[in-house]
Amino acid sequence: MKNGLNIKYLIANEQDIQWGLTVNTAGYQQVEPHSTYPPRNHPSRYLFSTEKGRILNEYQLLYITKGSGHFMSANHKRIPIKEGNMILLFPGEWHNYRPDPNTGWDEYWIGFNGVNIDKRIETGFFSKQKPIFNLGIHDEIVTLYKQAIDVAKNQNTGFQQMLAGIVNYILGYAYSYDRHCTFEDLKVVNQINKAKILFNELLHTSIQPEAIARQVNMSYSWFRRIFKQYTGFAPAQYLQEIRIQKSKVLLTNTSQSIKNIAYEVGYENPDYFCTVFKKRTGITAMHYREFTQGKNL
Repeated sequence: MKNGLNIKYLIANEQDIQWGLTVNTAGYQQVEPHSTYPPRNHPSRYLFSTEKGRILNEYQLLYITKGSGHFMSANHKRIPIKEGNMILLFPGEWHNYRPDPNTGWDEYWIGFNGVNIDKRIETGFFSKQKPIFNLGIHDEIVTLYKQAIDVAKNQNTGFQQMLAGIVNYILGYAYSYDRHCTFEDLKVVNQINKAKILFNELLHTSIQPEAIARQVNMSYSWFRRIFKQYTGFAPAQYLQEIRIQKSKVLLTNTSQSIKNIAYEVGYENPDYFCTVFKKRTGITAMHYREFTQGKNL
């Protein structure tokens, strides 16, 4: 895709809006070194002055796949941008960005609104305090942008729903890859992955999270903190969760007694297992077995 392709306007009907996310624009442009920015073929609806910046009424995800530059906003002073960075622009927030004149850059973008993204902002998945994602160059992300451009260009029936799915995919990549890069920088990814393997291999025993921390050569306080940041679970919660998931498999696919299943997933007290299972799932282990095996149909 050598030439810039801009989709100026995309329409959305009431049904599209009810889907939860609608796309307003999608495109790509290649900015050569020492060329005018924004290029003259940039959509007039989105033009801005790099001296004055601008404010949008939508979210945008910009993915820089070549070159470098800088970004600033109402919440941030000048931030260097390099290839592999993704920028999340927020509606109603002043911002400014431009490529380095010596390098230019290649940028993909997609603009969108909706209650789905609003909810993710409210719940803290994305924030104006962290608008830059360090992803690296990934062909699957570029492919998603290209698919969005094609869908937006053709605008076949249901195109807004397809575009919404693509945006959600890109947001998922942004969130996941950025978090992974953060942990890679801390050099603990292998230790956390080893701990997850040990939890799964030893869930049938009385293994304690403190012992796992020792086996991966981490203090428990540091291990607990990093493990929760990486997985979303405290170590003890993670162990309990995989025990419950394993017990669900055994309840559904075997005829073992609930007592034996409790022992097999690491619970020394079957009554305690039944209490934990009901608390986690909302139903008893026996009712779960009857339901998944079709005995109550």
